[in-house]
Parts: sequence; structure tokens; C-alpha cells
Amino acid sequence: MTMPLTKNDIAARELAPRDEIDDLYLRRRTPLLIKYKAQISAFFATVLPPLVMSGLILLVWQLLCASPDSALPSPARIWSEANDLILHPFFINGPQDIGLGWRVLTSLQRVAVGFGLAGVAGVILGAFIGQSQWATRGLDPIFQVLRTVPPLAWLPISLAAFRDSRPSAIFVIFITAIWPVIINTAVGVRNIPQDYRNVAAILRLNALEFFFRIVAPSAAPYIFTGLRIGVGLSWLAIVAAEMLTGGVGIGFFIWDAWNSSRLPDIFVALLYIGLTGFILDRVVGFVGGLVTRGAQAS
Repeated sequence: MTMPLTKNDIAARELAPRDEIDDLYLRRRTPLLIKYKAQISAFFATVLPPLVMSGLILLVWQLLCASPDSALPSPARIWSEANDLILHPFFINGPQDIGLGWRVLTSLQRVAVGFGLAGVAGVILGAFIGQSQWATRGLDPIFQVLRTVPPLAWLPISLAAFRDSRPSAIFVIFITAIWPVIINTAVGVRNIPQDYRNVAAILRLNALEFFFRIVAPSAAPYIFTGLRIGVGLSWLAIVAAEMLTGGVGIGFFIWDAWNSSRLPDIFVALLYIGLTGFILDRVVGFVGGLVTRGAQAS
């Protein structure tokens, strides 16, 4: 029910500019659903497909593994037997009885060291190879051979060299992640436009100035492509290495759960591994987007 207008209301409307009245009307009358329709549509277009597919996968999984004689646990069984690992990731009941959140953080510490060293060394070596034809001809075939060696094949060598599981795992991460960084950085340096090199020659930039002013900005999309691949390989390598070296990382937890016949715990750990790897990839991609301002490697 609308209230009748008073003389003061009529006078105020006559005195107020027409544009202000229209603006006030639009602000008051536009529903939020219409106002943010594009954002809401984009949100549901991004979120709904993976949710629907995940639900279908869980449904099919449940139907296939619902039998008591099934070799693999169903989602319902995993939830009933391992929900404490999902709901309480940071509990501490003893030196080896800790939540999966702590185990993931332990593994991430090793990844941070190994991947950080691989990133720095890979960018420097890649820039050197990209600048020198002789280095390309001499080192590129060697790198192409070494990068095909599986991560776990390096583990016996690293254990023999370091005689300790922690530096051995870090070395495996380093040697696994460095190759895509080297190769992508070298490609990016080779693709620097000749005009940029001419400007650097005119300005008489030294090697350090040339790297930070010319190489780094121009090759950044390629560098971050290599870093993005490298961080994924690092996460794969540490999980595999921890299965053999022991400790409290997420990889050793999977191996220990297998030896104890705790299959539901293994599936929960795989979920943690997948989510952590996804987050690592998105973080490196986000940082790369900020640095390169959305530029892509061609």
C-alpha cells in the first residue's frame, strides 16, 4: 500500500533535478540478482560443471564398489573409516601420529627448498644457454637426455652422495624440476626481438643490466611456463621420494597406510595431494600473470 504524497514531498520532487530522481529510483529498484547477473552467471558457469562431474564420479564409484567383496573402498566406506583425517587435518597424537595437514606442510618445506634452488639455477643456466650458440650445442643434448630420467632413478645416487634422507629428497626435487625451467628460459631468451638487443648494445648494458632490463621482462612468460611445469614435477617427485626415504611426509604416510592395509586412508591422502598440487599450480600461475601482466609464451 503506497502512502499519499504530502505537499512537502511534491515540492521536494519539483525542486530535485530529474537525473538525481532517476538515479535514486534505479538504485532503489534494481534487484541484486539483476544487478550482478553477469558475475553470478560466471560464478555458476565455473563452479557447477566440476561439482556436477564430481558428483557423477562419486555416484558411479559408489555403485561399483558398494559390494562388501569389492577390492576398493566405496566413498561411503572411506567417509566412515577415515573422516577424522578429513575433518581434523592438524591433530598431533605423537611423533608419527599427526594429521595429514602437518604431513603436507612437511613435504611442502622440502619442495620449497628444492624447487627454489631449481628455479634460480634453471633461470641462470637457461639464460646462458639461450645467449650462447656454443652452450646450446654443447649442453642442450645432455639436458635432453638427463631430463628423461625418472625422478626415483636419482634417489639411490642422492642417498649415496648425501647419506641422509632429507637432502636426498631435496636433490631429487631439484634435479626433477630444473629441466623445464632451463629449457623454457632458453627458448624465451632466443625469442627476444633483435631490436631489444640492438638497444642494449647502443646503451652498452653490461651482462647484469642486460639480464634484468632485457632478458627477464622479455622471457618472463617462458620462464613462468617452465616454473609452472617444474612445481608440478616437484610435487610428484617428493611424494614418490618420501615413499622410500620415510619420515613424516605425505608420501611416507601412503606407503605406511598400504603396509597397514588402510586403503581408505590412502584415498584421503590422494585427495590432499591432488588439492595441494592444484593450489601450487594456481599460485605459480597467478604470480606469473602478475609479473607478465597476462602475456603468454608463444
